[in-house]
Amino acid sequence: MNYGISILFRAIPLAMALFCFGYGAFVLYESENDARWVAGPVLLSLGMICVALFSTAATIIRQLIHTYNRTARYALPALGYAAALFTFAAGWGYMANSESTTHFVAGHVVCGVSFIVVCISTTATASTRFTLIPINALKTGHESPQGCFTRKQSALLIGIGLLMALMGWVWTFWLLSHVEAYAPCYIAGHVLLGLSCICTSLVALITTIVRQIGNVYREGVESKLWPLLVLLMGSISFLDGLYVVLTAPIVAHAVIGYILMGLGMVCYSISSKVILLAVTWRRTFALANRIPLVPIFTAFFCLFLSAFLFQMSQTHDAYFVPARVIAGLGAICFTLFSIVSILESGTAKSSA
Repeated sequence: MNYGISILFRAIPLAMALFCFGYGAFVLYESENDARWVAGPVLLSLGMICVALFSTAATIIRQLIHTYNRTARYALPALGYAAALFTFAAGWGYMANSESTTHFVAGHVVCGVSFIVVCISTTATASTRFTLIPINALKTGHESPQGCFTRKQSALLIGIGLLMALMGWVWTFWLLSHVEAYAPCYIAGHVLLGLSCICTSLVALITTIVRQIGNVYREGVESKLWPLLVLLMGSISFLDGLYVVLTAPIVAHAVIGYILMGLGMVCYSISSKVILLAVTWRRTFALANRIPLVPIFTAFFCLFLSAFLFQMSQTHDAYFVPARVIAGLGAICFTLFSIVSILESGTAKSSA
């Protein structure tokens, strides 16, 4: 990877973060629809995901271009964790300081997004020793390389992701179990389901990276298990979205299904990273340089779906939120394109 391309791949997450922040602020302060109190904060929180993805991109790129140092090793993951803490505090405060339906839904969603930011930041932390992956991929044994994570460190990194996913799923089912008592729990619960699917997908990614760095990755089993898990999470989110669209009794609930479809696209984008690491581990895969196209396709899906929903919002206000949130999800998918491209460049030697 040359220096110019490295700048481009680091600029993409920052550009998408600025888009989410700018668009979220515009929706929040320039719209007259009350739904702005949901769409605006959620878009702003999606920008924090892009910030965390920047920390991951920069962590890997600086190793590939040999500009990585002790400061970057700690500062880049810390940036992601700080973004996660700020996002959770903002979501919790937004939810706790008002009894309105919009604040209840937006607060829960923003808190759920903070779980994703933590998982991505943990991915950045796991990637601090990324250069061991192509080295291990050239070996035939499973001896632990010098400088890899210890067992306790590996368990901690994977455990952080598992904790975030578990918290998301528990919160999801708690909300869905209280739908009859408080109707907004239906919206918040289903969206949190999609966010929990993303957290679970990121657990698969963290596990793949950690185990390949430790040279304990089993290509016969794990190369199938982790990609299938991510694809399953994407399908659960997408199919749940389709189910909500087709069966919800009112339009205000049905439109949430489109957001779930968009969250499913994010899972599919993450799957490209897990699949790339799997197919280039100790073998040659001729189409490895085509895998970064997956998040491009998912980004286009979100873009086109958002365009249709914008048109539908002209006749029904319920489409206001999904039309804008899915545009932000498209930005995240495009950001994941840069991450997958970086991984492809970093694993090129092992797939050559």
